[in-house]
Amino acid sequence: MLNVKGEVSINIFIGYVFLGLSLSAPIGPINAAQLDKGIRGGFWHAWVVGLGAISADIIYMLLVYFGIIHLLEAPFVKAFLWLFGFFVLVYSGVESIKNAGVISAPDMRGREASLYRSYLSGFLMSLFNPLSILFWLGIYGSVLAKAANDYPMQQLLVYSGAIVIGILIWDVSMAAASSIFRRLLTVQVLKGISVVSGLSLIGFGLYFGVQAIQLLFFH
Repeated sequence: MLNVKGEVSINIFIGYVFLGLSLSAPIGPINAAQLDKGIRGGFWHAWVVGLGAISADIIYMLLVYFGIIHLLEAPFVKAFLWLFGFFVLVYSGVESIKNAGVISAPDMRGREASLYRSYLSGFLMSLFNPLSILFWLGIYGSVLAKAANDYPMQQLLVYSGAIVIGILIWDVSMAAASSIFRRLLTVQVLKGISVVSGLSLIGFGLYFGVQAIQLLFFH
């Protein structure tokens, strides 16, 4: 527990790391995209998809921290996010299905651009995901409110960093798992997983589209 000097507690720090892990574990578009990228491009492509998503998560954490995330709750802004998320996810899903079975290490000349595209796809998927807003507002907002009452500012930043560490651990784990699948499974099985991942992304995208329509026309 916290001592009288206000030093960081290892137990609490580890608890927040596990919180970050548990926040990342539920199946969603980022996990599906990581699995697909890892199977087709290997560990680094899956890892940078997650890294892009983490970058967006940190932006939302900062918005919650500074108390300005409520500006994103405006109906017009939320509808824009739903629609943009719809296009990003459906496009990514179609690309995944179209390129299913293309499992080869990229050559060095195209590697940097390809990794950049993987990073950008993860970043956009997470940034234009209204669920991320609700997620961080609800989860991190409540954690922040409680922690602000219990700990000084510097410890609050350390424990927020612990959440990010937990997310990073999950990111590396997903990238490693998809890379292992890529080496151990047959091409046909990998093609099937890539198609399922693509369909999953399209499914999430369609859900986003329905939410946008309801927000624009039925509110």
